[in-house]
Order: sequence, then C-alpha cells, then structure tokens
Amino acid sequence: MSEEKETTPTNFIRHIIDADVKAGKNEGRVATRFPPEPNGYLHIGHAKSICLNFGIAEDYQGTCNLRFDDTNPHKENTEYIEAIKEDVRWLGYDWGQRLFFSSDYFDQLYGYAVELIKAGKAYVCDLDADAIRAYRGTLTEAGRASPYRDRSVEDNLDLFARMKAGEFEDGARVLRARIDMAAPNMNMRDPTLFRIRRGVVHHQTGEAWCIYPMYDFTHPISDAIEGITHSLCTLEFEDHRPLYDWVLDNISIACHPQQIEFSRLNLEHTVMSKRKLTELVNDGRVQGWDDPRMPTLAGMRRRGYTPKSLRMFCDRIGVTKSDNVVEMGVLEACVREDLNDNAPRRMAVLRPLEVEIDNYPEGEGEVIEAANHPQNEAMGSRQLSFSRRLYIDRNDFREEASKKFKRLVTGGEVRLRNAYVIRCDEVIKDAQGEIVKLRCSYDPKTLGAKPEGRKVKGVIHWVSQDHALEAEVRLFDRLLHHPSPDTATDGGGFKDQINPESLSSLRGCFLEASLSGAQPGEVFQFEREGYFCVDKDHSPAQPVFNRTVTLRDSWAKIDPPRKSQ
Repeated sequence: MSEEKETTPTNFIRHIIDADVKAGKNEGRVATRFPPEPNGYLHIGHAKSICLNFGIAEDYQGTCNLRFDDTNPHKENTEYIEAIKEDVRWLGYDWGQRLFFSSDYFDQLYGYAVELIKAGKAYVCDLDADAIRAYRGTLTEAGRASPYRDRSVEDNLDLFARMKAGEFEDGARVLRARIDMAAPNMNMRDPTLFRIRRGVVHHQTGEAWCIYPMYDFTHPISDAIEGITHSLCTLEFEDHRPLYDWVLDNISIACHPQQIEFSRLNLEHTVMSKRKLTELVNDGRVQGWDDPRMPTLAGMRRRGYTPKSLRMFCDRIGVTKSDNVVEMGVLEACVREDLNDNAPRRMAVLRPLEVEIDNYPEGEGEVIEAANHPQNEAMGSRQLSFSRRLYIDRNDFREEASKKFKRLVTGGEVRLRNAYVIRCDEVIKDAQGEIVKLRCSYDPKTLGAKPEGRKVKGVIHWVSQDHALEAEVRLFDRLLHHPSPDTATDGGGFKDQINPESLSSLRGCFLEASLSGAQPGEVFQFEREGYFCVDKDHSPAQPVFNRTVTLRDSWAKIDPPRKSQ
C-alpha cells in the first residue's frame, strides 16, 4: 500500500502472532491468506477479512495469498474471479505472484483422500443426502453408523476410483471421513469429503474432474500446501476447527497451520449472505451487484466510498471474538472524514428556483475565482461564471420566515457563496400559485467583502443559468428498513424489508460548469448538499451523479422523484 497507515490497533490475533514470533514458531514466519469463493461479489464483511489478512502480513513482513475456493463449479464463474481481484486491488492490497486456486490442488487432494482410505479413515457411502442427514443424529442424540461404513479398504479404493472415472450419477455415492458418529461436535460425525458433480465445466480444470472435494477437506490441505501459518476465519467456522485439525493430523503433510476465529462484520440495514445478495440481484430488486445501495465493494465504489475510508472503518470496529452489529453511522463517519479532507468543492442546485438580478447588466457576465477546498490551498481553485440569471435551491427561499431562517426571504438579503449579496424584491408565481421565479437585486460592492452597515448572516449556493450543466442526481436511503433484516419478525423474510424509496432520481438539477469534465469515479462535495460521485452511467450528454453520503451523521430524508423541469 502506498498511503501512510493510521496506527494499527492491537487485538487478540496479533497477541497470538506476537507470541508465536517471539517463540520462534514457524521459524518466525507469518503467512496468511484470503480465500473467497468465486460465487458472488465481495461485500463490506469481506473487507474486514481482507484488511485483517493482508494487513497482518504487511505489518509482520510476511505474505498473504489470494486463493479462490473453487470447489463448487455449479455456482462459480470467471466474472466473480475478476471482480474479486479488482476489489482487493481497489482496497489497496497486492498479492503479487501469490494467486492460487483450490483447484490447483485437485490431484493432491485426491491423493490425500486415497491415503485416508488406505488408513481405514475414509469410506465410500451409498446413502443419499437425506439419509446421511437422518443418520447423523441430533445435538442430543448420537448418530448411527452408515451400513457402508465397514467396507473393506480394497472396495473403497475401487469405488472411489470409479467415482473419479465418472461411472456413477450425481448423488449416488460420496466419500466420507471415518471419525465418530457419537461425537458431540456434529461436524465430526463422518463428514463428507468428496461428492460427484457430473456434466459441469469447471472454469479452471474444464471437464477433467467429475468429483469435487468439500470445503472442510479442501481448506486445511490448501493452507498446509501453501505454508500458511495462521488461518484466520470467522466465528461460524469455530465448530469446524476440530475437523480442520483432524484432516491435517491424519495425512502425510508437514505443515499444520493454526486456525483462529474472529467475529464477522454485521452492519445495520444490510444482509451479508451471498445467497441473499444473489437473490436481490436475480430478482431485479437492485440494478446489479454494483448497485450503489448494495453492501458490495463494487456498489460502495460506484457510490463514491473510498478505499481509505473502508480501511479506516475496519480498523475502528476492531477484531474481537464477540458478535455485534455496527451502526451504519460508523461507516458513514469514516467515509465523510476522508472525503472532507480530500473531495474538491463544487456547487450544485438539486431543486432549482430561477433568480433574475434586475440590476445586473443584460448580456454580460464575469468570472469569479473560487477555492477547490477551503482548508487546502494545494488543491488550487476553479473559475465560476456569474451572470444575470441564476439558479438557487428552492429550500433556500421562504416568502415569510422566522429569524431562525438564515437564508433568502422576501425583502431580505443573503450572500451567494463566493459572490455577491443579493436581495429578493419580488416573487413571481404561476397560475397555480407555485413560485417560479425571484426577481432580485445585487450589491456590486460586496464581492468578497462584508457589506457595510448591515448584517447578512446567510450564505447559499447557486449556479449561473447561462453556464449550468444539467444533470441527473441519484439519492439513496436504506435498502432495507429493519436494522437487523435477518432477524426481523415483521413480514415474511428479509425481502419484505426492502425500502421502495431507497432510490430517488432527481432530474433537471443544475451544476456549476466546471463539472462538465468530471470522470466516472470522481467524488466532489456539493456545498451544503453532501458528497457526490460521478456514476458509471455518466456521459457528457447525460451527466449522472450519485450521492455518496450526506454532510451530517444522519440519514437524510429522501425527496420523492420528480420530473425534469
């Protein structure tokens, strides 16, 4: 990573690694891995694991592998592989030459399975999935041995070879570990190691294989082959650790990584299940994996979240053994903090109201210099065009208002940001009584100066009507109503929590002309409105901006969609 990191907070995993390094375990080596399954796009929960694994490797001068757990070809494809690589790079991490696939080890995995069969520790079982489940027992009742558990080594070797050769249909047979059907840990009750998957083309191995290893068998062996020292995973794998250790203890492999579990990231108003996110995409509830309302890294990138803000967020929430739910405001605060320091300022009128300055010369205009950032001179300045006809935001005008309203009122004055003081002299309405225009006057002596003899407290933003860039601006609210949609009791499931007003598209917005050259991915602060990112749908002919986050630490009320003016 090129950017300077914040001071890294310590945690229980780092304490374990510190002790291992001090004791000379693994010859002082630290090697981690990030092992995603390429069956969907990465989400904010994966960012925590990415930052943890790559961050530890970086801080301990170790290595971190990017390894794809590609043992389920029915759900995996190269689109997801490329998206995952892009996300990891975007977060600021580089695996160098250490890119691996579990499928790289299919021959070795098969060989280790044969080794277990020869040792009498694995057998071919003819029970189907439902029967295996029934035989496994319950948390309070021991399981029953499969009627095929005592097959001879010779028969098991023959049947396993025939499974590999494609002789049997899907589900006809599986290879199971021979451990303990009465084990208190259900994962140890003769778990499946290999299953048959015929007629599917694997993105790496093609049609070379028709049997595929299970995750609990593949993962520890892949870690060991790669020389991983600390295998970091989330708490749901804690009950799988005895099987992780059993596999490595019962095959002829020298390396035995240490599995360490930490709590997964749970974020308010989101779901972190790839299956559920896939449902949202496939059902058309969102506009793809990179929809800015999605908790995917691709969606957050499109929305304007920055890599630095996500790394900051992962540092701040920490690494613990306790499950908890993080408030959305914590994430937004990190995004806001980074953008406040680094986003150039611009002016945009989202709900335009026309203003005509009667005493400004017709047909004339001028250029006003404005800073790109009020606290950072190094960011330079840009030029604003000023003319007789302007747009201001409708929310910045009231015909009558209390003294607490510091913006423009009939007969009152306000300062235009970076420009002059104006006074509203007349309000023009249409036949329905809707305000369509303000007639104002300006004080030519107030450019960059405080008006003498009168107090002008309000400052509002504006754009020149003759020079404005018309654009679509998309505003976002929560995608899911309930803070914990997975556990919501009202409704029939998490999809019943979908907020129908999570996206509002404002058309006929007017932006300052300097934004005409903005490129997709660039983020700006629209003064007094929030932070906005140029969308991938953006083009010079049809500019589109997404609101990244509001200026304040609260969810803004979304205005209903309206037609172009």
